Amino acid sequence: MVTNLARTLRELKERDIWVIGTAGEATEDLYTAQWPVGGVAWVMGAEGDGMRRLTREKCDQLVQIPMIGSVESLNVSVASSICLFETLRQRQFTK
Repeated sequence: MVTNLARTLRELKERDIWVIGTAGEATEDLYTAQWPVGGVAWVMGAEGDGMRRLTREKCDQLVQIPMIGSVESLNVSVASSICLFETLRQRQFTK
């Protein structure tokens, strides 16, 4: 847990960690987006409210998780699992 998320994200970026946020209105989807092979930090929005403007602006990239059928959103634990698995999948594929 951190007291100032924007400052923590800035510090992560200074350490060459790519910050990716999830947003329903993002133009890239999780499966076609490309990001560096190095460190990745995921920012997940709050359920229902999403993420704050300043937090969104600190992200290097915003992606959305494509939904199929009548599903409109996922809870944050499910969304986190999907994003972490996709990170692992892309890393294994690029080896």
